Amino acid sequence: MYVRDAKNREEVWLLDHIEAMGLDEQAFRSRDYVVAIDEASNAKAGFGRIRIHKASGDDGDSDSEGGDREVCELTSIGVLKGWREQGVGAHVVERLVRTADSEGFETAYALTDEPNYLAQFGFEAIEERDLPDVLARRLAEKRDALAPDAIPMRLRVAEFRMPEQLRERFKVAAETHEPEPEETPEDFGIDTDSATYKYDTG
Repeated sequence: MYVRDAKNREEVWLLDHIEAMGLDEQAFRSRDYVVAIDEASNAKAGFGRIRIHKASGDDGDSDSEGGDREVCELTSIGVLKGWREQGVGAHVVERLVRTADSEGFETAYALTDEPNYLAQFGFEAIEERDLPDVLARRLAEKRDALAPDAIPMRLRVAEFRMPEQLRERFKVAAETHEPEPEETPEDFGIDTDSATYKYDTG
């Protein structure tokens, strides 16, 4: 299992799963995404996005902390059903944080209704007033459209941590399949109390 940058040809696949999971597809660009891939089957297991926002307002003034003109957000992180609870999402997050680091960001933000999940990697909940203006607007939009309980979180990129159990799970991750339910006579409209299973020749 490994995580790589998304390819242009995966745009439709990404959009389909983003919509199915009810995730944020605003200003979609496939090149912003990473995808988790199973080496053995080449199956796609999960994905996530790093979104860079221009932090300057309409008047040209910067509104980000420390005078930076860009803000880094991690968003649209999803894991396909058969791959959950195996560290896939954790390694998607790790790849996004590494990308943020390589692009010179010391801080990454997330607007999420799953704060406990991100907290295990070092994200901390912050007050809305501590968000850069561009993300404060994003938070309001996200609450209205997708996640009413979303809260802002912030990570000092250098303080990212990967729980060891998630790293170990990822090494042996494999797709799971729910067993097909057994078909019963009732599924075919047969009343087992009265059916004789003889042909009606009348």
